[in-house]
Amino acid sequence: MFHLEDFMTERKDVEFEADGAVTLRGWLFLPDEPGPHPAITMAHGYAGVKEHGLEPFARAFADDGFVVLVHDHRTFGASDGEPRQDVDPWQQIADWRRAISYLESRPEVDADRIGLWGSSYAGGHAIVLGATDRRLRAVVSQVPTISGYEQGLRRVAPDAVAGLEESFAQDERARFRGETPHTVAIVSSDPATPASYRSQEAIDFYLQPTPDGAWENKVTVRSTRAARMYEPGIWITRVSPTPLLMVAALGDAVTVTDLALAAYERALEPKRLQLITGGHFAPYTSQFDQASGAARAWFREHLV
Repeated sequence: MFHLEDFMTERKDVEFEADGAVTLRGWLFLPDEPGPHPAITMAHGYAGVKEHGLEPFARAFADDGFVVLVHDHRTFGASDGEPRQDVDPWQQIADWRRAISYLESRPEVDADRIGLWGSSYAGGHAIVLGATDRRLRAVVSQVPTISGYEQGLRRVAPDAVAGLEESFAQDERARFRGETPHTVAIVSSDPATPASYRSQEAIDFYLQPTPDGAWENKVTVRSTRAARMYEPGIWITRVSPTPLLMVAALGDAVTVTDLALAAYERALEPKRLQLITGGHFAPYTSQFDQASGAARAWFREHLV
């Protein structure tokens, strides 16, 4: 298992501007050796922040000689943007392109050797960006969202769909009246509390200790509508010729294992599949060594 004290990589707070004069903030990890270095850009999944388990991956990559940028999506964590706690997948993808441009501008970075790593919701973003931004030389998509529609069929009981759709309509009418967006909890074990996730695995992951003010346990209702409309898997045949590594968890009940495996089969070469045991959050915990090791090997193969 990874331990932060094993590495001496420098971590710097950085910021850059995205569309709408929104400032995005994050961490830049710099290897000890002089550059320019190949680089990796990372971001979190649904309603997470960089403090949710990304630093161990970033430091592992930096230990291999990569400059690593980890940014908070707009409206989350240290980044600006309103309304807060709002997940717009296409805005996040547009912002991530700006993160790539920011890395290109850094003197420590070899702009011709940039890779991208995304997990969960951002694993879906990794597929879209791999298919549509040819500046990327390698992509890692970990336990990715493939189809918001198909995930919804697995995770929302049929008799709950009408109520969910009504909550979307009520939120839209409230926005028309000028009210702030309605929100729900991201995780909760209380069946009476509307929440995005209820499994103990998700609760433990999202409620792990984070610095004061870094994260809030809420997300806008319209984020759920956007998630159910998001179909990054349709882009997977277009990632090629950019090399794609997919890390899939065999017990994933969040982004759903069989959807990931079927998407991988549709992907064109060059590609590689790394299977790990456990559920959706296992890459951050019990299967960190396997998940990070596969990504490290992929980036070394294609960026060094």
